Amino acid sequence: MIKSLLQNLSLRHDAEAFDTIHNAVEADVVFSGARIWVLISAIILASVGLNMNSTAVIIGAMLISPLMGPINGMGYSIATYDFPLLRKSFWNFTFAVISSLVASTLYFAISPLSSAHSELLARTSPTIYDVLIALFGGLAGSISLTTKLKGNVVPGVAIATALMPPLCTAGYGVATGRFAFFFGALYLFTINSVFIGLANVGFARVMRIPLRSSLDAEKRTRINRMITAVILVTLIPSVYFGYVLVRKEHFIDMATRFVRTVSLFKGDFLLRYEIDGDVRTITMVYGGHPLTRDDKAALSRRAREFGLENAILKFEQGLVITNGEEYLDKLNQMEETDRQKLEIARLNAALQTNIRQQDSLRQVRYTGLKLLRELKPLFPEITSCLYAEPYLFSDSTGAKPQQRSYVLLSASQPIDRADRAKVERWLKARLQNDSLRVVFEGNGAR
Repeated sequence: MIKSLLQNLSLRHDAEAFDTIHNAVEADVVFSGARIWVLISAIILASVGLNMNSTAVIIGAMLISPLMGPINGMGYSIATYDFPLLRKSFWNFTFAVISSLVASTLYFAISPLSSAHSELLARTSPTIYDVLIALFGGLAGSISLTTKLKGNVVPGVAIATALMPPLCTAGYGVATGRFAFFFGALYLFTINSVFIGLANVGFARVMRIPLRSSLDAEKRTRINRMITAVILVTLIPSVYFGYVLVRKEHFIDMATRFVRTVSLFKGDFLLRYEIDGDVRTITMVYGGHPLTRDDKAALSRRAREFGLENAILKFEQGLVITNGEEYLDKLNQMEETDRQKLEIARLNAALQTNIRQQDSLRQVRYTGLKLLRELKPLFPEITSCLYAEPYLFSDSTGAKPQQRSYVLLSASQPIDRADRAKVERWLKARLQNDSLRVVFEGNGAR
C-alpha cells in the first residue's frame, strides 16, 4: 500500500524529456519583438488597473505578462550550472524590469489620477506570507515546466505571485515622489522573483535534471553560499514585517471587539470611531452628555480587559445633549444617520435614568425586610419592620417638601428603654442616617 502511494506521488513518470525542458526554458527567456510589446502592454494595463483600483484589469495584466520566463530561466540555470543561460536570463530579466519601471512611471506621470487606492497600498508592505505565496507558486510553475502537466497552471501562478503590480506600484512611487511606495513595492517584487527562482532550483534538483557543466566542490560551495545569502537577505525583513502585520491585525480585532461593547456607554452613543493599527490608537466620538474623567477611566479599564493595555484612547465629544432650542438647532443640522443615533442615545439615557429610579424605589420597598432579618438575631422579640421615606409638608417650607426616613417596629413583648436606645443606634449606624426616626408600636413601645 505504501509503495502504491509513493508511486502515485512520484512525478518521474510525468516528466518531460530533459532537452524539451531546456529548450522551453531557453525560448521563454528572450525578450524581443512581440514579447517586448506584450510586456509593455501588460505593464500599462496593470498600471491602469491599479490607477482605477480594478482587480479584474490587474488580473488580466498578470495573465498576459511574460515576466515568468527570465525568472524560471535563472532558477533553472542555477540548478543545472548553465552559466551562459544564467547570464542571458539575468540580462533579459534586468531589461524587462527597467522597461516595466519606465513604462509605469511614464503612465503615472501623465495620469490625472494620483490617489493611492487599496490595490496600490496592498503592494507596499510585503511580509512572510508573500514569501510563502512566491515559493509555492513557483513550485507549481516548476511542476508545470518540467512535466507534461500544462493547462491553467502557469496562468494561475502568474496571478498568485503577482509580478506585474509591484513593478507598477514602484513606478507610481517614482512618478509621485513617494519613495516608500517605490522601495516597498520593489522589495515585494524581489521576494517574488527570488523565491520563484528558488522553487525552480529546488525542483530541478528533485527531478535530477542533468548538469550543463561540471564544477569542483569548492565552486559549488561558493554558489550555494551565495544563494543562501540572497535568501536570508530577502527573507529576514519579510519575517519582521509579517510579525508587525500579525500584531496589527490582532490589535484591530481586539479594538473592534472592545468598541462594540462600548458603543452605548452610560446613555451616550458612539457616533464614530477610528482604529489605527500602526500607532495602536483608538479614536472615539461620543454623542450625548460630556464624558467625565471617571467615564474615561472606566473606558480605559474596559480596554485593558481586551488586552489593549498599550493602546492610546482618544476621546472626542460630538453633539452634547441639552434641554433647549440649542439642542434642536444642532440636531437639525446633523446628517440623518447621526441624528437618529443621537436621538437613540438621548432616549436611552432617559430610559436608564428611569430604570435607576425604579431600582431605587424597589430597594427602598424591601429595606424593611432586610432590616428585620438583621435585627432578629440581635432582638428576637421584634416581629415586624416598616421602612419608609415620606415627604413632609409644612407651612414653614411652603411647596418644597422635606424628605424624612422612618422605621416602624413591632415586638411580641415589651422592649425596655435601654434596648430601644440600642436598636435606634444600630439602625442609624446601619442606614448611615443620624436623622432617622424610629417608632416602636404595640408591645415594643411599653
